[in-house]
Amino acid sequence: MDASDSTEVEIFGQTYNVRGEGDPNYLAELARFVDSRMREVAAQVATVDPVKIAILAALNIADEFSRFRKDRDEKTEELSERLNRAIS
Repeated sequence: MDASDSTEVEIFGQTYNVRGEGDPNYLAELARFVDSRMREVAAQVATVDPVKIAILAALNIADEFSRFRKDRDEKTEELSERLNRAIS
């Protein structure tokens, strides 16, 4: 992977060259999502420290992901139980 494989993105006023496999548009979409979350956090807290804002945004994103995964697992388990009852 060389420099031509990088995608320039802007997050919270800073420009980053992100290298990754896959669609550069997807990387840009992820960057916009992170930027949006950081701006939401910044509007709600007193600090202007971008590192603290990034950490709080990361915690919010991790919480959302964890809740999504738990919900998915519960629905998968429920579906599996229904299928087992239907088969029996």
